[in-house]
Amino acid sequence: MNKQKIAYISFDTVPAPKGAAIHITAFSKSLAAAFNGIQLVTVSPTVEFIDAQELYLQVIQTALPACGDNLIQRILYFRHFLRLWLQDKQFEAIHIRSIYEGFVIALNKQKYCHKLIFEVNGLPSIELKYRYPNVVDDRELLHKLYAQEQICLKAADLIATPSYVTSEYLQNRGVPTNKLRVIPNGVDLDVFTYYSKDKAGKILNPQDALQILYFGTLSPWQGVNLAIETLALINQEIPAYLTIIGQGRNDQIKILKQLAFKLEVADKLNILEPMLQQELIKYIHLSDVILAPLTPNDRNLVQGCCPLKILEGMATGTPVIASDLPVVRELGENGVHFLLVKPGSAKAIKDAVLRLHSEPELATQLAANARNRIEQHYTWNRAGEALVAAYTELGIKRSSKK
Repeated sequence: MNKQKIAYISFDTVPAPKGAAIHITAFSKSLAAAFNGIQLVTVSPTVEFIDAQELYLQVIQTALPACGDNLIQRILYFRHFLRLWLQDKQFEAIHIRSIYEGFVIALNKQKYCHKLIFEVNGLPSIELKYRYPNVVDDRELLHKLYAQEQICLKAADLIATPSYVTSEYLQNRGVPTNKLRVIPNGVDLDVFTYYSKDKAGKILNPQDALQILYFGTLSPWQGVNLAIETLALINQEIPAYLTIIGQGRNDQIKILKQLAFKLEVADKLNILEPMLQQELIKYIHLSDVILAPLTPNDRNLVQGCCPLKILEGMATGTPVIASDLPVVRELGENGVHFLLVKPGSAKAIKDAVLRLHSEPELATQLAANARNRIEQHYTWNRAGEALVAAYTELGIKRSSKK
């Protein structure tokens, strides 16, 4: 039988320079410290099964292969190995992040665990169509996804979600409020350090070309195309460059480059692959402004999210401009911690960037206020403590301190 009380299982690769991996790492460390170790099960970065290894202190990782030509094949392959791995194991609690790994467990909850925790950051019945547009017309598949989500939601003893918008959506799907805990994302302040551009004489220097930054995935709901449209508008008035750092498919990157070429700013655009946070922070500190142009769609407005890029940007001393959406307003106040603009409007983003360019004192104050807010409310330590507290409410006892 297993020695760990808790298994954290996710259809994700860890470690990786992605928000999901960062989230999983932070939560797994907090759980391991509180409950004397956990078993972390993730997707293998290769076709090989990787048996139990200590990834971090008291975090024992097993990586299961997920092979196949498409997402469904990879999920089924992973589920097969997950069933094999779960044989003869029972945990006090199992923590899941999606139906991809969670459906197998929810159907046999009593066999595998006493308590099931479902961490809902996003749901495939809403998000999958943005990655695979043909899914919109596949009513049978969408129905199956929704049904599997409902089974996992019903089986869960605790549902953790990072946004009040998401919590409200889940309540509309029949989840009792007493099962829900809103635990926002966090920031590692040792990595996302504060750099005062005011003291360095760098902040939006009118004599230099503006350095604009977007970092995060290139998913359609992120509005990365708006950042490029904004770049073109700004260059009609002052010189500016845009750096995009994030994970995207080749066709997504091609479309963005084509848009930049069409708008005659291809020479002003630099698209880089995802990188470790320790490298990313260097680009943030060299930038004058961070854009988070989230689009108004069901993923952002109905399901909800907690944009990690906004929180991380707020910690760094570089001012943030973001779409005026409820999920963003949860994180701070317009004109105090960031500037919020009309969603879907490149002109509105351009006006905000030029405002910071002409009002460097405002940019300095926004950055300082934002860092203070992150320190007080949005650290991974704080998020981890909230998750551990939710576990203890379920009756899972913390390890005794020696």
